Amino acid sequence: MRLRALLETEALGLRLLGGEEELDRTVRGVMTTDLRDPSRYLTGGELVLTGLAWRRNSADSEPFVRILASAGVAGLAAGEAELGDIPDDLVSACRRNRLPLFAVNEDVAFATITEYVVRQVSGERAGDLAAVVDRHRRLMTSGPAGGGPDVVLDLLTTDLDLRAWVLSPTGRQIAGAGEPLAPGICAALAGEHLAAVRTGRRGPHRISIQGIAYSLFPIRGAGRGPGGPGGRDVRESVLSDWLLAVEADASDWPAERLDLLQGVTQLIAVERDRRDAARTVRRRLAQEVLELVQTGAPPAEIAARLRVAAPVLLPGLGTAPHWQVVVARVDWEGGDIPGGPVAQSLLEEILVDPSVSGPEPSDRIAVAHAGDEAIALVPLPAAPGEAGEERGPESALHADELLAAVREPLQAGLADDGRLTLGVSAAVQSAEGLRGALEEARHARRVAAARPGRVCAAGHHELASHVLLLPFVPDDVRRAFTARLLDPLRDYDRRHRAELIPTLEAFLDCDGSWTRCATRLHLHVNTLRYRVGRIEQLTARDLSRLEDKLDFFLALRMS
Repeated sequence: MRLRALLETEALGLRLLGGEEELDRTVRGVMTTDLRDPSRYLTGGELVLTGLAWRRNSADSEPFVRILASAGVAGLAAGEAELGDIPDDLVSACRRNRLPLFAVNEDVAFATITEYVVRQVSGERAGDLAAVVDRHRRLMTSGPAGGGPDVVLDLLTTDLDLRAWVLSPTGRQIAGAGEPLAPGICAALAGEHLAAVRTGRRGPHRISIQGIAYSLFPIRGAGRGPGGPGGRDVRESVLSDWLLAVEADASDWPAERLDLLQGVTQLIAVERDRRDAARTVRRRLAQEVLELVQTGAPPAEIAARLRVAAPVLLPGLGTAPHWQVVVARVDWEGGDIPGGPVAQSLLEEILVDPSVSGPEPSDRIAVAHAGDEAIALVPLPAAPGEAGEERGPESALHADELLAAVREPLQAGLADDGRLTLGVSAAVQSAEGLRGALEEARHARRVAAARPGRVCAAGHHELASHVLLLPFVPDDVRRAFTARLLDPLRDYDRRHRAELIPTLEAFLDCDGSWTRCATRLHLHVNTLRYRVGRIEQLTARDLSRLEDKLDFFLALRMS
């Protein structure tokens, strides 16, 4: 389609601000962005929609427009909702770079323009898709208040008798029609989707769970995913893309029906892009606080920024008595994939309670990224207490619990060449403690990184114990130490089924108490004494000596 056709469509409410001589340009797609440099997501021929959040002063317009013009976009449409009239510096920059510029009336949602362009560029779709898209447009033209992705999923159910759900890469349900899926099924669907993407299989992907067939369609915004601009590596987006799970076997669907679902994923991608734009403020707050902390700014200055952040992250409470810091890192073999943005998007999802559905439960989470690290600033409301009483946090984050519900799908997405490591600080109450909390979380993440496995986490409590030291013992030393102490016991257990290893673990766990250990193992004390004697005989160690007890304890932990 031509740019001129957009201008002639009254329902879009576009007003031409410059570039009349370029209106015969062909529009091949549409992209919404507020990035200062969106070049990596552009292939040419797009109508670019922007809310102008990238513009901080008049000097920003020329570089932004020059990037768009170099990428060969068809035109730029700027929304009036944020700044009112379109800035003169943007109009002038577009004129100098011969880039057509449109103003988008604040009453017109970007979703309306996106849906119109998608329909026109894609050509005539099947009748059922046209009905769904048309009804969806009427319901969503007012923006998020129109219902978001739940609306189009409801229409799939009522018009086409298809049950469908939108899931995050960790398996959390973001939207759905009808009864929600069980968490285990969501995790399995997300894991299958991520595994299929990593192996290069084209969607939709088919999976059967408990005798029910599901077809999985990727949901990608502009520039995301495989086949994007410049042949982007799939690892840059695999851990952040949503997916559409449909309760049906799409393997024998006609092309028209597949085209229908692809159109639906594009409509849902508009909601995803809107959600990402809404996170801009929280990300910026986190970035500002992080920069102050890392540069050693005075606590009073950091405290002032926290006072600004608290009402945004904890509406109605005004202040956050406690804060926790979470540091995450995604590493890919080869080291040529930027890990910071991937970890940022992933950490925003991990910190959401997996039992909470909907696209916006992460309003209390601010995540920045520095280099290959993502750093989350998480406010913790105070627990109820008496007036004037010093109260602790209502609920603190725990490293293992954060990853428990998302480990399965993430391992599928990381495959055999990626790792996610995560560290959690203790809760701190003031700006003075925030620098220490950041270092604590970073140290905990390093402990997690020293452990085996694709998805690992460590908490602040592990930094004050022997567990901090064990991961840094060289592998060959660990193997030799544990083999020398435990291999004789394992060999004996294999031959005689004597259960010497479990007996040793229980004996140490009971601090060498014969009575408590015998009770735990349901043994007579004399039987326990016989087993401990056999352990000492086989290893030439004395379990009444503290040094030998400690050696056995460490060997068991490292094995």
